[in-house]
Amino acid sequence: MTRVRKSGIILHPTSLPGPGSIGSLGLEAMAFADFLRDAGQAIWQVLPLGPTAFGDSPYMCYSAFAGNPLLIDLRALVSDGDLEHGDLKDECFAERVDYGRARVVKSAALDKAAENFFASAERARLEEFWQFCDTTPWLHDYALFMALKLRHGGKKWCDWPERFALRDEAALEEASRLLGPEIGALKYAQWQFFRQWRGLKTYANRMGIDIFGDIPIFVAFDSAEVWANPHFFQLDGKGRPSVVAGVPPDYFSQTGQLWGNPLYDWQEMARCGYCWWKDRFRSALMLYDLVRIDHFRGFEACWEVPAGEKTAENGKWAKGPGEAIFNSLRAEFGELPVVAEDLGVITPEVEHLRDAFSFPGMKILQFAFDSGPDNPYLPHNHVRSSVVYTGTHDNDTTAGWFASLSPGARKKVLRYLGVSGEDIVWDLIRVAQGSVADTAIIPLQDVLGLPGSCRMNLPGSPAGNWAWRFRVDDLSPRLADRLADLSELYGRADRPQKNIEKKSR
Repeated sequence: MTRVRKSGIILHPTSLPGPGSIGSLGLEAMAFADFLRDAGQAIWQVLPLGPTAFGDSPYMCYSAFAGNPLLIDLRALVSDGDLEHGDLKDECFAERVDYGRARVVKSAALDKAAENFFASAERARLEEFWQFCDTTPWLHDYALFMALKLRHGGKKWCDWPERFALRDEAALEEASRLLGPEIGALKYAQWQFFRQWRGLKTYANRMGIDIFGDIPIFVAFDSAEVWANPHFFQLDGKGRPSVVAGVPPDYFSQTGQLWGNPLYDWQEMARCGYCWWKDRFRSALMLYDLVRIDHFRGFEACWEVPAGEKTAENGKWAKGPGEAIFNSLRAEFGELPVVAEDLGVITPEVEHLRDAFSFPGMKILQFAFDSGPDNPYLPHNHVRSSVVYTGTHDNDTTAGWFASLSPGARKKVLRYLGVSGEDIVWDLIRVAQGSVADTAIIPLQDVLGLPGSCRMNLPGSPAGNWAWRFRVDDLSPRLADRLADLSELYGRADRPQKNIEKKSR
């Protein structure tokens, strides 16, 4: 990473406003990039962009490589000629993301668009599509996986007939032929997703805005990657996990956290030179300018729990690949634009792994005030090679966090900051901007001063997450000026040019 002071905003595209039940990569996304530039921001941080599974979490996807088709802007498909205006049946402006309706409406529209495309698209567009298919190595496995999942009523792949679950070659060839239309529609949706994402990223980059993405260390068991590459995971003879990921018991949970993700067979991955991880980074570096590795500590050691356990109590620490994997990745790609998610109880070994490759860590201001002056999240303990946040997608909003504190804890925060607390959210934003950390990132909910009801995710809560959306009129010029003033004051931005040429819309 270039060591210059920058700041930015976390906003997942699902939270963008606009017509329909979910945000998209269309005009509203470009308008948000305009706001970032006007606000003096140089980074747009997003969450993983994959097709979400049960619970709608972007950290539990059907693929680590594919894009979420629910983010496709259907209006662009009208412009392409694959849909008509009458096909846009979800033009109401939903205040919160409605994943169920989005799946029904967009799946039907994308299927129709694919049918129209294959029936009448001009040669140049067909050639572009086929080139995408030919140069996207994971695409057929993903499309076949999803088509088989749909054909089997959404069941996990391990519950399909054995010839499909264990990838009998003749059975897969027959399925590819019989499910041809479904597979074609799924590939069309991926083509459109990546076309739209590339357009949005190019637009943002031209205004000096980097896209900051996210790589979860683990993948979902019920995913195309595990189904297509079982040898890279610790599975039994029937294709089910023999051990799963979690977090040991701690102050926050007496039984730990049982995540359930399958664990990697690191020896098998090492034998091929970490080829699967190279493919994953190659894909990520096309999508993003820099990436956050979620649960970075798992590369040093992860909590391994025998499959079938009801809690994470009976696990053990299992060593990860350590420096070997990052040496291999660096040999392939050069210096890696990586931020290490190093939150929680981090050992000296994890810190050594992070620092050996000069990966910045994370500093969360909401974690700074629950202990003494040695707390590493307190601003006076920050280091340049880090990214400071008021909070992340897993935290309460800053307004909600402060409101939830006891009177004594609030007094401690106000004493440290030297403020009255009348504008506590912007007090924390100011501290983040003023930190010595090279990069400062603020959730949009905090920029807007929103309460805890607008938080993105409550870990451990099974419903109601990932659904927040902002409104078109929330992003005012006055708000952009306020954020730009702070970014300029603390050396994170030049005064933005108001007359920057903007893409016509």
